[in-house]
Amino acid sequence: MTLPESATRMHVEAAQAPQAVRDQLFGNAEQMEHIGERLRELAPRAVLTCARGSSDHAATFAKYLIETRLGVLTSSAAPSVSSIYDARPALEGSLCLAISQSGASPDLLASVRHAREAGALVVALVNAQGSPLAALADHTVRLCAGPETSVAATKSFIASLAAIIHLVASWTRDKALYDALRKAPRQLEHAWQLDWSSAIERLRQASDLYVIGRGLGLGVAQEAALKLKETCGLHAEAVSAAELRHGPMALVKAGFPVLIFSQNDEARASIEMLAMELVARQAAVMIAGSRCAQALQLAAEPAHPVIEPMLLIQTFYRLANALSLARGLDPDHPPHLRKVTETV
Repeated sequence: MTLPESATRMHVEAAQAPQAVRDQLFGNAEQMEHIGERLRELAPRAVLTCARGSSDHAATFAKYLIETRLGVLTSSAAPSVSSIYDARPALEGSLCLAISQSGASPDLLASVRHAREAGALVVALVNAQGSPLAALADHTVRLCAGPETSVAATKSFIASLAAIIHLVASWTRDKALYDALRKAPRQLEHAWQLDWSSAIERLRQASDLYVIGRGLGLGVAQEAALKLKETCGLHAEAVSAAELRHGPMALVKAGFPVLIFSQNDEARASIEMLAMELVARQAAVMIAGSRCAQALQLAAEPAHPVIEPMLLIQTFYRLANALSLARGLDPDHPPHLRKVTETV
């Protein structure tokens, strides 16, 4: 018998994201002020992000937010550089931003250890208290998501986005950004109630699709594509709206599903132009956060442009859970996966 949507752990845990963000904002306020002051003193010449899986998609969001708000070059570490090749890039005067739900993956720990030994200041965003990653960091920021037992990360990903926004707001002393973040828990609650079930029939029998985002929205497009693979058995590929024409467009035929995320910032115009082109190619376009004639319009909760990607992925999680069940799968137990992936 198929489980009701609300009975899965994925559904229950994703619904807890608003409270996780509330707890985080309250619990980390003083510490974030201290970290912000330390970063202003350091004035990092670069930021190295260390993460895997969903956390690495949060790192993509961090890259766009840090580079657009601070102008500091931000790049994702290749963990095998440390864990396999034992190479040690020069990182003195840099920030190493490590993001992890468990804080236990050996290759992540190796990267962070080498970064610290090479002179980087290490700030860890981690959910599991007392984790090995927390022990390595100069500063540890608690994600406050609580236990997350479904293999598919949901609330810990949203908590990671919130912590990144809080960090940048404290670093830049951007009161408007911080005030926008304070509104996010209530907006997340509204986003969770939005209905994207109209997309289920388009995706119930699908085998492939693109998930499109750009700028601050690219990280949540990556996260959505991963969840569609994990929980729904779909071959989903995340593509930047700027990159689709550079080869991937060749796969778009009539009826090919495309899910588009758009936040209300400078990227929106190019995303809307791409959506119109995809509709002209008779792709099965579904769009959230913007509008496109003849595309399936998915409701979105309006907010500050930096907050909107977080709200879009919250609504998406409800769709992914329902779609997994509609395809006869169990979103809590994806095949061949487990909660903590210990890559060497």
